[in-house]
Amino acid sequence: MTLLVTGGAGFIGANFVLDWLAESSETVINLDKLTYAGNLETLASLQDNPHHVFVQGDIGDADLVAQLLQTYQPRAVINFAAESHVDRSIHGPGEFIETNIVGTFRLLESVRGFWSALPAAEKTGFRFLHVSTDEVYGSLSQDEPAFAETHRYEPNSPYSASKAASDHLVRAWHHTYGLPVLTTNCSNNYGPFHFPEKLIPLMIVNALAGKHLPVYGDGMQIRDWLYVKDHCSAIRRVLQAGQLGETYNVGGWNEKPNLEIVHTVCKLLDELRPKADGSSYATQITTVTDRPGHDRRYAIDARKLEQELGWKPAETFDSGIRKTVEWYLANPDWVSHVQSGAYRDWVQQQYAPPASAATAVNAV
Repeated sequence: MTLLVTGGAGFIGANFVLDWLAESSETVINLDKLTYAGNLETLASLQDNPHHVFVQGDIGDADLVAQLLQTYQPRAVINFAAESHVDRSIHGPGEFIETNIVGTFRLLESVRGFWSALPAAEKTGFRFLHVSTDEVYGSLSQDEPAFAETHRYEPNSPYSASKAASDHLVRAWHHTYGLPVLTTNCSNNYGPFHFPEKLIPLMIVNALAGKHLPVYGDGMQIRDWLYVKDHCSAIRRVLQAGQLGETYNVGGWNEKPNLEIVHTVCKLLDELRPKADGSSYATQITTVTDRPGHDRRYAIDARKLEQELGWKPAETFDSGIRKTVEWYLANPDWVSHVQSGAYRDWVQQQYAPPASAATAVNAV
């Protein structure tokens, strides 16, 4: 029994692979293109694990995907592979169209060809689980109810538009071809191994380095925060018992404005790694010009997942954010190794403060 996991060297995918292999002896075939956000160091603990097979490659490479499907005969494909950073999608939308839309299309076609030829019993048990985002639903006002699975799609960035398109393709391949699909739409993830261009790890890394803590606009953009390992447990549950063709929203029930998140990180760092001069890391907070099309509020209604499949997050925001800050403090080498020159150039370009302030299969 095997799983094919795409994007399994990225933040959420790698956490899923690590958690899966900590609890199961079922082999994972891990296909990842290793873009800037894919990091094999995250998977270093699996180096001698015979149940983890890493393959560097693209979901859009139909020949490679077909070869992997035929060689390993997985019972399920879990698709994490995606370009996922909104700011990057604004500056360069082409890669998001290519990976999130064209790549998903080619992956679906490869999987459909494999699934169609399976014996009846294996065909019935096969699953394609597509991991998506709450950003496909657009933005909420302060008083609107949280996003349910029936909320219409209103994406506002090239990133969210490309993910919305991929969701529609997955749905269409189910209704047109009968492909046994499941879709999850998650809220903002945080936790260990998060690439430090996203809000929480960026704040931790910049704070410790004595740099500005850049906050867009007034910092009152509200997000629902989901600890990544809770997200992974939700995906396992949907894979196990989700109804074919259904979508399940995954949220942490933790709506908080970005500015509050930044202050929480600063307070934890003040406690866990106090500055020599006794000042608070909060003095490093700097406002920067808001990004175009910035959604004001996301919120996930995860009651369907709880009521139908019995899943709830295990972590509160207080427990999850403490674990996250502690992880970054304990793993400075991982952080320093991902901070290449290209990364530093990107952060400087995006968050500059005001003037005043291969395809071969390799076991890993």
